[in-house]
Amino acid sequence: MRVTVVGAGYVGLVSACCLAEMGNQVCLLEHNPARLQALQQGRVPIYEPGLETLLQQVLNRQLQVTGNVSLALHEPELILVAVGTPSQADGNVDLSQLWQLAEAVQEHLRHPTVLVLKSTVAVGTGDALQAWFEQRATPVQVVNNPEFLKEGAALEDFRRPQRILIGAEDAAAAAIVERLYVPFTRNQARVLHMRRREAEFSKYAANAFLASRISFMNELAELAEHVQVDIEAVRQGIGSDQRIGRHFIYAGCGYGGSCFPKDLRALSHLGRSQGLPLPLLSAIEQRNERQKQRLIDKLEVLLGSHWHGKRVALWGLAFKPDTDDIREAPALVLLRALLARGATVQAHDPAAMPAVAERFPEAVASGQLQLCNEPYAALENAHALCLLTEWKLFREPDWPRVMQLLAEPRVLDGRNQYDPGQLATMGFVYLGIGRGGVASERRNRAAA
Repeated sequence: MRVTVVGAGYVGLVSACCLAEMGNQVCLLEHNPARLQALQQGRVPIYEPGLETLLQQVLNRQLQVTGNVSLALHEPELILVAVGTPSQADGNVDLSQLWQLAEAVQEHLRHPTVLVLKSTVAVGTGDALQAWFEQRATPVQVVNNPEFLKEGAALEDFRRPQRILIGAEDAAAAAIVERLYVPFTRNQARVLHMRRREAEFSKYAANAFLASRISFMNELAELAEHVQVDIEAVRQGIGSDQRIGRHFIYAGCGYGGSCFPKDLRALSHLGRSQGLPLPLLSAIEQRNERQKQRLIDKLEVLLGSHWHGKRVALWGLAFKPDTDDIREAPALVLLRALLARGATVQAHDPAAMPAVAERFPEAVASGQLQLCNEPYAALENAHALCLLTEWKLFREPDWPRVMQLLAEPRVLDGRNQYDPGQLATMGFVYLGIGRGGVASERRNRAAA
């Protein structure tokens, strides 16, 4: 099929490469000059395992990357829209890029096509866009086809989707979109047909539900510390219930990234626009913000409240492993607090350090923030080690070496990745999330 993908961000680039891999003739339209040049040279401007290799395989074969709007919109059978839809100050979705694209489509399109919204948009956007095209006699059918790609596993998610949602009012347009996914749905993937509004709402509902599981476990983890309960044992106990399952019930330092925070805010805004309070959604967000602040509280237990002159090692800066995305990452909350209080931060992340250096240039220039090329370099003479992103690289450290490098054997495990008993036996002072009890934390605070 002839497919144009608009927007070479995370969703657009993955979609374009995977569709080209299956033999479709794909044109990827990107306006940002630096990103466009990198892609045309076979370089991926984001970190996603396997994506650059795939881009180089399909580039200038099945995939053409261009900044020419007229060329990209000349004769596609489908236009996949993956433009940015960031949050506005009130939580509503900024659709300005989408409407700019609509005007370009109306100007350049010369034959009927299906416009497929993969960008996350406010409920009712597809209907409004369809009406706009019909008023101008533009031969476009709008379909909503939300993406469910996990950063760090996006290629696998696209190639082997658990489900594909097609929201359409026109049966012929829905059939064209379903045909696009035939190579990816041979092995039991479910294709679900619904109206546009229902597909738009489903995307928000999915992310809100997953975020609620994370915040629920984090709330229980704080209670667990007060009643001498290990939340990890509780997680295993409830995760074995098939009605609950094991996904997204790990206590930790909160969620981040581009999707959960933005989509929770958009759903809350939708409720307010309908005069409907949604206190549960507000509670999910509040719990998540509190969870990020708890990192500061716990580090105060280990180091005391005066951090000036202290050295702190951070393992992990991205909001999750296998990505360089630091948007709303929990690590940044602790990092800002450390810098504000005069601590020196020594950090390592396999992918996110360039983004952090760009975000904190003054701290890097002054040496207060040191981005280390390997994880053990970050430990030298540090008064505590804080694990903030659960990269595989950090799963099984050389603990004797860690002990030797640290100035003080203190570990803040923000992802509950380590065994508290093992570390205690080795002489470390350990704090996790919901792993012990506030009594031991108070003793540690007193000792500090």
